Amino acid sequence: MKFIIDNLALIAIAVVSGGMLLWSSFSRGGGSGGVPAAEAVRLINREKGVMIDVCEASEHAAGHCVGARNIPLGELEQRASELPKNKQLPVLLMCQSGARAARAAGKLRKLGYERAVPVSGGLRAWREAGLPVEKS
Repeated sequence: MKFIIDNLALIAIAVVSGGMLLWSSFSRGGGSGGVPAAEAVRLINREKGVMIDVCEASEHAAGHCVGARNIPLGELEQRASELPKNKQLPVLLMCQSGARAARAAGKLRKLGYERAVPVSGGLRAWREAGLPVEKS
């Protein structure tokens, strides 16, 4: 007990810094198990990963990564027939910032797609990495 009282300031600093680290991990778009853009490209090229854009149709038309299928988040369960039949393939989920993609990944994991992951940072990070974007 004496140790805690004597080192209260140090303990408070440790707790605050730990909290800040946790906050930064959870506040990033797709921070919960997301993959960076470069890893997404590797999964597409080497493991036949499938990119699903969960943005609304108007957002998808304004710009999306090359080859992405558009299935808006709100229609994911109804349009499950458009998802890969092989549930072992990586399914990469993309949106503008990564937040909707993280929710979509959770939904797809419940449907049996164990390798469903959001692309961290979404389309913004994709563009920053210099990866191709197209408009429809």
